Amino acid sequence: MKTTGWRTRLMESTRGKILDLLRAKDQTVNELAAALRITDNAVRAHLLSLERDGLIHQSGMQAGFRKPHVTYALTPDAEQIFPKSYGVLLDLILIVISRQLSPKELRAAMREVGRRIADNHLLAVKGKSRDERIETALRILKDLGGSATFEQSEGKHYICGNGCPLAAATSRHPEACLIAESLLSQIIGAPVKEHCIHGSAPSCRFEIRQSNNGG
Repeated sequence: MKTTGWRTRLMESTRGKILDLLRAKDQTVNELAAALRITDNAVRAHLLSLERDGLIHQSGMQAGFRKPHVTYALTPDAEQIFPKSYGVLLDLILIVISRQLSPKELRAAMREVGRRIADNHLLAVKGKSRDERIETALRILKDLGGSATFEQSEGKHYICGNGCPLAAATSRHPEACLIAESLLSQIIGAPVKEHCIHGSAPSCRFEIRQSNNGG
């Protein structure tokens, strides 16, 4: 999967290099300045900007020659900045396991993966309305590296993806979409059917059907 232009520019900048260094371990201003070969004041300016954007935080103190030095670390949000290759990895995994499972077993396995992901969020949606569950589902997809919106058309309800973290796998393994189908069904609490377009320009589309209880 290709990184977007803004991400590439960020990671090539001094701010991006600081994020990369902090990804390895918590560091002080002096350590970052030495690694980047820039002044302490320049590092502090970048750290202030990154902290303001919610990408880093002060993580502790480290003993120094004269006084303790503040250490900095990445926030959970910062991890989303780094490029991911989940789709490529899934594609390779599917190549291997598709040789060992029947098509029916492979589809069942993909649905089970979706259910396992959903299990981590079921407590949070317990007692929630349908709309709240849909909002939670969209947020989960975003956390997984995707982008999706809720749409209505001709009386039907859809979740449409604008960016799929599994796109690198779905062209050869369309059953990978069953991961999202199962995940969405569990979170929303209603049957969900995937109508995705696979190939070089994939398009994600999941229809939310009427639940058995009419909700």
